[in-house]
Amino acid sequence: MAQSESDDEKEATRCARYLKALGDPVRLQIVRALQSCSMSVSDISSILDLDLPNVSHHLRVLFNAGLVTTERDGKFIYYSLSPDVMKSKSVPSGLFDFGCCKLDLRTPR
Repeated sequence: MAQSESDDEKEATRCARYLKALGDPVRLQIVRALQSCSMSVSDISSILDLDLPNVSHHLRVLFNAGLVTTERDGKFIYYSLSPDVMKSKSVPSGLFDFGCCKLDLRTPR
């Protein structure tokens, strides 16, 4: 029984980390942008009309929470949604299933 409580605590901690990282409007916009494809900091900065240091800060928070991953291509680093977050087939439509909760990031019509 103690093992299952430990697993529950780990799941709650992971979920809280995701939700805390997504608790900022700019980070939600970044996650929405990354749903379509991998992007560099400058790509995201241009799309969202934000300065580079601000985008870099928010990407670092998302990375540390495990929501995004990086891949280097020459001097550029491209960010994409983490495979752990994308494990659900519902992700392309903007529905995220974190296990503990579901988040709907679809653009309102």
